[in-house]
Amino acid sequence: MKELFLETELKMKNAVDHFHDDLKHLRTGRASLAMLDGITVDYYGNATPINQVAKLSIPDPTTILAQPYEPSLIPLIEKAIMQANLGLNPASDGKVVRLPVPPLTEERRREIVKRAHDLAEAARNAVRHARRDGNDGLKQMEKDKEIGEDDERRGMEEHQKLHDHYIGEINQALEHKEQDLMTV
Repeated sequence: MKELFLETELKMKNAVDHFHDDLKHLRTGRASLAMLDGITVDYYGNATPINQVAKLSIPDPTTILAQPYEPSLIPLIEKAIMQANLGLNPASDGKVVRLPVPPLTEERRREIVKRAHDLAEAARNAVRHARRDGNDGLKQMEKDKEIGEDDERRGMEEHQKLHDHYIGEINQALEHKEQDLMTV
């Protein structure tokens, strides 16, 4: 029964971690290196993460700077950023690629908040599915006479506590991100 709890908690934790990771990629109007996570550059035929082919920095709150280790990579870096569809327009001077982060319009902020709500609902569903799978496992164990009815009921209560904890964590992260997005 303990393995079932650990498995259920792991599934819920993974759903929440994935949600936090997805939130990092939503733009807030401020420059963040997390915006570039997942962008790969075609480096001699290999898809290489951008942070491995260039030194990334944030010189001011509205600019990201990418200084390639090889100047010949500048066009490839610009192309990769454009293909990532982040709403950033790279500009280079032959040595570095500048990424000005434009301020978000009210309409764009609302779209991003809506996307954050969709991501939160998907994470909540994943947590609910993990709880359901755990409860189904408990029911099967009770049916197979591995545990008694009292143990099954206690197990379901334990799964509900885990569910409530992780749903609360998702709601808190969503609220924080929404405040982040809506403050100018």
